[in-house]
Amino acid sequence: MAKTKKYVRILKAGEPSYWYVNKIGRMFEFEREGNFTYKTREKDGSLAVIRKEDAELIVTEKRPAKVGERVLITDTEDSQEYRNGEEYEVTDVHYYSVSVKGRSLVLYNDEYEVIVNNEVKNEEADDMKIDLNAMGYDELIEHGEAVMRAIRLRSYGEGYKQGKFDADMDATYMRPQEKTAQERRDEIVEQAKADVERLRENNRRLRTFNISLEVNRKARSVEAVAKKPNSRTAFYGTAICAPDDCFNVHIGKAIALHRALGLEVPDEYLNAPNPTEVRVGDVVECRPLKDIRHVKVVADGEYIGTGLDKAAISSVAVTCRLRRIIDDSRTEVGE
Repeated sequence: MAKTKKYVRILKAGEPSYWYVNKIGRMFEFEREGNFTYKTREKDGSLAVIRKEDAELIVTEKRPAKVGERVLITDTEDSQEYRNGEEYEVTDVHYYSVSVKGRSLVLYNDEYEVIVNNEVKNEEADDMKIDLNAMGYDELIEHGEAVMRAIRLRSYGEGYKQGKFDADMDATYMRPQEKTAQERRDEIVEQAKADVERLRENNRRLRTFNISLEVNRKARSVEAVAKKPNSRTAFYGTAICAPDDCFNVHIGKAIALHRALGLEVPDEYLNAPNPTEVRVGDVVECRPLKDIRHVKVVADGEYIGTGLDKAAISSVAVTCRLRRIIDDSRTEVGE
């Protein structure tokens, strides 16, 4: 079954003081909704509040598109051709991509999501016309009373909605800013380094176990061995990185060592967020013109040579054709 996602696109700003007044047309990932507002997740991980009447809700599925379906660009770095948030109608389907209507573009399947529903808040005037001249005196009085009653009810409703919106804004922006995924991962990596050093030092000092750690980068795994001194008794622990996760030697060592020593593995090691910022020393997966390849990111100006296994951090391969970071251990640059 295709994975469903939701996005919120800003259509207007009801008041010039709203934070999204300069973000008309921008799209944000949907988090949850209240009676009158959408809450969205921004790139830095923080929450934002948007009035429903100022936005549209877009529902998508992550799957290959069919001819005639509309697609939403959600994951592209090729801003020269098209941008995230743009919509296109599919005219032809290929094995790994689709052609779209209106422009001679080919979109890779991993760059878009299929739009399955658009929920737009429309404020259209009622087409019914009232002829006041044709009304009698009593009818005019009755009609006037109904209009005033409707105005009072509308004013009450608008005031309630505005108050609720203001309360949501206060509740969201008065809270301490949540840490980004990258900041959280950096903390977890540093914690893992300290844990490994602490556990090795404690066992060395108390002569409980001799600790050894073996890293297999090709298999994206780490094995820890805790061997009793002057004995054949040994305990083993292994950490294997999931295919969709970014491998990190330090987190892997911490997981494997905890398992070898019979300790509970902290949850943050098992569920660390993937990195979002490319740094020197990372190994990344890029999308060249013909195939996908892995390259190591080096500093600008560093000698690369004739091989295809390195790319400068400001190169096109890293800035425009990046698919994901697959290893952020950075053991050779002192990280």
